[in-house]
Amino acid sequence: MIKITFPDGSVREYNEGVNGLQIAESISSRLAQDVLACGVNGEIYDLGRPINEDAAVVLYKWDDEQGKHAFWHTSAHLLAEALQELYPGIQFGIGPAIENGFYYDVDPGEAVIKEGDLATIEAKMAELVARKESVVRADIAKTDALKMFGERGETYKCELISELEDGRITTYTQGAFTDLCRGPHLMTTSPIKAIKLTSVAGAYWRGHEDRKMLTRIYGITFPKKKMLDEYLVLMEEAKKRDHRKIGKEMELFMFSEMVGKGLPMWLPKGTALRLRLEDFLKKIQRRFGYQQVMTPHIGNKQLYITSGHYAKYGKDSFQPIHTPEEDEEYLLKPMNCPHHCEIYKWQPRSYKDLPLRLAEFGTVYRYEQSGELHGLTRVRSFTQDDAHIFCRPDQVKDEFLHVMDIIFIIFKALDFENFEAQISLRDPNNREKYIGSDENWERAEQAIIEACAEKGLKAKIELGEAAFYGPKLDFMVRDAIGRKWQLGTIQVDYNLPERFQLEYTGSDNMKHRPVMIHRAPFGSMERFVAVLIEHTGGKFPLWLTPDQVAILPISEKFNDYAQQVRTYLDTQDIRAIVDDRNEKIGRKIRDNEMKRIPYMLIVGEKEAENGEVSVRRQGEGDKGTMKFEDFGKILNEEVQNMINKW
Repeated sequence: MIKITFPDGSVREYNEGVNGLQIAESISSRLAQDVLACGVNGEIYDLGRPINEDAAVVLYKWDDEQGKHAFWHTSAHLLAEALQELYPGIQFGIGPAIENGFYYDVDPGEAVIKEGDLATIEAKMAELVARKESVVRADIAKTDALKMFGERGETYKCELISELEDGRITTYTQGAFTDLCRGPHLMTTSPIKAIKLTSVAGAYWRGHEDRKMLTRIYGITFPKKKMLDEYLVLMEEAKKRDHRKIGKEMELFMFSEMVGKGLPMWLPKGTALRLRLEDFLKKIQRRFGYQQVMTPHIGNKQLYITSGHYAKYGKDSFQPIHTPEEDEEYLLKPMNCPHHCEIYKWQPRSYKDLPLRLAEFGTVYRYEQSGELHGLTRVRSFTQDDAHIFCRPDQVKDEFLHVMDIIFIIFKALDFENFEAQISLRDPNNREKYIGSDENWERAEQAIIEACAEKGLKAKIELGEAAFYGPKLDFMVRDAIGRKWQLGTIQVDYNLPERFQLEYTGSDNMKHRPVMIHRAPFGSMERFVAVLIEHTGGKFPLWLTPDQVAILPISEKFNDYAQQVRTYLDTQDIRAIVDDRNEKIGRKIRDNEMKRIPYMLIVGEKEAENGEVSVRRQGEGDKGTMKFEDFGKILNEEVQNMINKW
């Protein structure tokens, strides 16, 4: 018999070799119908995989990420099985589950798979589901795996197998399709009730531009058709909210092939929006004792060799910049932290000087492959709202609490109310891969856990997810249509203080290493603005939006009065524009609605005579007529009430 411990702490005994499905059946038949995968001592298992020793077990359903992962991983294999039947001789790359669905990279040879072919592939997948095929896991020797996939001409699979360790290779088979895979998977394909293949794209094999371009097919599946219908409605809404589309309509940013791929340029309205966000964070940071610094866009190659960033990013970054000086090389900076370490070192530090909080809106550069670039969310040049806190070990908890306060202020001000947090800790069974003493790690991990408890934040704890240089706390936000984005991270670092030999003199008059905390509430300004656009649909909070008011004269006769109103609003720090185009008023209203301007002021003969404006609110229509001075007062009160909340 073996002992199975459940998440609530209860323990049951089962025969050795029991599997997840049998455990679920022993609890209730309903649970057995809903469970999709199980966690065994932190590893995700198929429901049919035997458990041969005492274990902590978690049963995962559709609402759990791990359950969806198994569901979508099996769906990727179902897609591959359908492609194998429809395109004889097709070769397969990789087919993982992703955050929303799955994809499979394939080499169809002479065939070309287009968007128009997706309906046929979907139909074949549905036909295969009707067969209710079992999904069977098997351990296989490396030589046998190479022989099996080699005989089928699967060159991509053979390349993957050649890099794996013998004794750790598994395959999964459903029907006539067998794939190299670690799992986990469903026990059968029958739970897959609704299928939608969403797009076709190109993807270089293993992400390298010098390798062959494969065909990537994206899809998503659900256990109920209603879920798919709801998802498709959300996807239509997502298209409307696409930051690339809205950014163009609102004249926020642009890209130019002449300037270069992945290098965004901010237009005047986008620049105003971004600077207002920066000023907002700078104001908060001053409240919490941060000092602003500025560092160059390049650095000596040796700086990044010392920091370790050259080893990590060197191969995939922009090539070194050579100067006329022999053997002198510089890099476009991939990170701000090495520069901040040098600022820390420029003078001796005492324990009384700590914590030292250095903040910078620093632009960094990383070479992303052209196929990976996407609007503002994946670029080659981006600005981080970076800050690095150098502190004593006993100050880590308080610094975490302060950074959490900053993140909560930002989320409140920008209406990100639905968020969750994850604490990433060391793998307790593999401590040798982490830098830093056990004492410092335990203190830092406990500090993060206690800080979350003090803030009443229910954070998910993930063992083994810490970086090698320290534990961290990440914030994941759900936007207005339910998509999840990582915004805000706080990381403890024992690595860089060691690499740069950072020191402070303690109260014992001895030299000590400071702890370094990285924090970026926005992450990058580019990605954050993209997420904010899609969260709000471009309808930014009134305090932030580039143009707060559009003044619309009903004919050219009232252009001067419109300018008079704008001049007054400008004295009240209200951002207003005049739409004095020779267009009908209905057209002007529609166009400015498209620009997501919160208020429109209609002015004609009656308004000009009485010193008034006719007010329209975005999405609400006519709000009546009033003196323009009264309107200015109302708008500023609305902004002030927003600001007072944070």
